[in-house]
Amino acid sequence: MYLDPDVSQTVKILIVGHFGVGKTTCIASLSEIEPLRTEEEITEASEGFDDLTGTPHKKTTTVAMDFGRLTLSDSLVLYLFGTPGQERFKEMWEELSRGALGALVLVDPERLHESFPVLDLVESFGLTYAIGVNHFEGNTDYPLDEVREALNLTADTPVVKCDVRDEGSSAPALITLVQHLMTQFG
Repeated sequence: MYLDPDVSQTVKILIVGHFGVGKTTCIASLSEIEPLRTEEEITEASEGFDDLTGTPHKKTTTVAMDFGRLTLSDSLVLYLFGTPGQERFKEMWEELSRGALGALVLVDPERLHESFPVLDLVESFGLTYAIGVNHFEGNTDYPLDEVREALNLTADTPVVKCDVRDEGSSAPALITLVQHLMTQFG
């Protein structure tokens, strides 16, 4: 990984979530560099593995990781790593979590049940996290306290709304995570 010698601190952040929640789109909206993407077309080989019910128009999927970079200040650069959303890539999550300071967990409020395995993984890796409730066109806009309760989150876990397609919306979600990390680690 490239480290800029003029930058005093670099931080590895994971962007995680279930299949089709918007991780690749989030990194693309935030990254100041052309993001690295490992997307491949969804083929018949994924039938029985990838449930497209909640994402009927999805044509590609991440098969390894996404990567982007975001400079927050002269002294803080974030390296953003997006994980694949499918359970079969669990080993990749474990590798990517090494050295990560925290995770932005993206959730789709219409498919919250798919978030529990993701939260279990994030917690098993000991990562501090914030929840980004991604907005999808035509979906119900649930109150954040209802999302918090449905996910059984602690009161100190930040939960924010975002639209990962829009940098002006995804950046505040990421900043919420960074602020939460600062309170955790001083």
